Order: sequence, then C-alpha cells, then structure tokens
Amino acid sequence: MSAPPAAAHRGRQPTLAQLRAFAAVAEHLHFREAASAIGMSQPALSGAVAALEETLGVTLLERTTRKVLLSPAGERIATRTKGVLYAVGELLEEAEAARAPFTGVLRLGVIPTIAPYLLPAVLQLVQDVYPDLDLQVHEEQTASLLEGLGSGRLDLLLLAVPLPLQHATGGHGLTEIPLYDEDFVLVAPRGHPAGGRSGLPRSLLRELPLLLLDEGHCLRDQALDVCREVGREDGVATTAAAGLSTLVQLVAGGMGVTLLPRSAQRVETARNYTLTTSYFAEPAPSRRVAAVLRTGAARSSEFSDFAEALRGALRGLPVRPVNTGATGDSFRSAPSPRG
Repeated sequence: MSAPPAAAHRGRQPTLAQLRAFAAVAEHLHFREAASAIGMSQPALSGAVAALEETLGVTLLERTTRKVLLSPAGERIATRTKGVLYAVGELLEEAEAARAPFTGVLRLGVIPTIAPYLLPAVLQLVQDVYPDLDLQVHEEQTASLLEGLGSGRLDLLLLAVPLPLQHATGGHGLTEIPLYDEDFVLVAPRGHPAGGRSGLPRSLLRELPLLLLDEGHCLRDQALDVCREVGREDGVATTAAAGLSTLVQLVAGGMGVTLLPRSAQRVETARNYTLTTSYFAEPAPSRRVAAVLRTGAARSSEFSDFAEALRGALRGLPVRPVNTGATGDSFRSAPSPRG
C-alpha cells in the first residue's frame, strides 16, 4: 500500500481521535485489542488510522492477514504521537487543577511493602479531609510504578528512596517529598539465639540465614545494602518470597530470619506466636519513604499539601515523620533514573 504524496495534504491536521487510535494500534499491534483498549469499535479505529495516514501522507502500518507491523515511519511517528498525547493529558490535568484542588482523580501508586501498612492512614485522610478526591490505588513494584508515573498513567507514588538508577521514568525528572523514616527489625523463629533481643548489633547479620523478597522488590535491595554495610557479600538464603506475609511464614517454619520494616511488624507477626522480634542498636538500619511526582507536574503544590497532611496522619504508626520545616528541604529533585 503506497501513501499519497505529502504535498497533497499540506495544511491538514490530525485529530486527537486519530492519534489515540494509532497509539493504541502501535502499542497492541492488533486492531481488535487496540479498539477494546480505548473503547472504540474496530471499524472506527481502522478508519481513524487510515485517515491519519492520509492526513500525514505516509504509511504507518504494514498490514497482513495475520498481523500488524509498524512501518519505519510508523515507528518514528508512534514515539511522537505518545509525546503529543502525554502533553494533551498534562494540559487537561492543568485545567482540572486550576478549577479546584483536591477534586477529580488522584491515581496513587504504592509499593507492596508499604501499601498494607500505610494505606489505612491514606484512606482515612482522604475520607476526612479530601472527600471530593477520587482516589485510585495501584499496588505495583517500583519499576512498574516509575514507568507509570513517566507515561502519565499514575500521578503520585509512595516509594522507598533513594530510587534505583536502573528504573526508567520516560525521561522525566522526579521530585521526592520526604514522608517518614522507619527502622528495620529482625524477625526470627521462637527459640532462635537472635530472637527477642534489644540492642542487637548489625554485625550479627553476617552469620544469619537471611530470607529475602523476590527480585524487583526494593526491600530486597535495601536488605542486601544492610548486609554489605556489615561486610557480608554472600551467603544470603536463596529462598525468596513474593510478599512479606509469605516471607514471615517461611521464618515461622524455621527456614531462616528476615528483616521487616517497623510499620509491617504488628500486621505480619501478631498472629503467629512462633515468631519473635529483635530490635537493633542505634543507629538501627532503616529506610525512608517519600511521595514521588514528576518534576513540574501541574498539581505539584497540591501534592505537597497532600504529603504534609499525610505526615500528620501517621500518628500511631511506629515511624518517624520527616520534619521538613526544620530542614527547609520539603522537596528534593532527583535526575531521572537511567535505563
């Protein structure tokens, strides 16, 4: 199929509907799946893509009876199309924020080692203070959340920081708003020599059979960092778990010990009398949790206010809210992680 010459189409502009249709096909490489993804009939989607090709004067797709491929021009234009649609989304977000703060949709991303323990405070805050906010929660691993933030699929993230440099964010800078610090505790089976102690030295981690979460969880990376700090480079148990609840059950079964954030301790250990908790000597190994947003996001000031309110809602949790007023550093801009 040859495209009409570009000269015949000067002055014509593609529509947003055409760009959305083409972006969906470029993502799915399947007309039926693309049509379903954007809620458009398949004939209408096919017609929109054909109209875009005519408007631009180039062939975007190579169609066969069995599959759809992007042409070389289509690959280049698909990248541009994604950028245009992202910019339109930013424009609409700007308009929504200008109309009224703390209304409309807030797509909040949270990692699994934070979500079960912090979300009750978040949900109570929204119910009490921001009742007109349509909160949508997405629990995913750090890499997926950062991709979603960079693509515009998510608005605000709750993550452990600093962020790993290898995760992609679509080229966008990131701003971190510190929320709280929390210590790690050691969970061991009842009767374990390291169990039920206070003032535990970090150096003990050199010898213990430490169980970790699966690859992709930032808590795994943080635990390994603690091990490296005490001079342990190997010997960590190879058994891994997809979530903290499973990890704790492995400990209860006598397979080893593990590190838990203090905020998770009560939820994950209170139901099992075969577990003991030990606390490290100061300074205990710890992590910082922050709200993360795109630098320059239209709702930056709104998200800052939300984070400040969330810090005040942490009473009762075994964490230390970051007093940003004392440091004058309520925002920390970070370069985009590199792939």
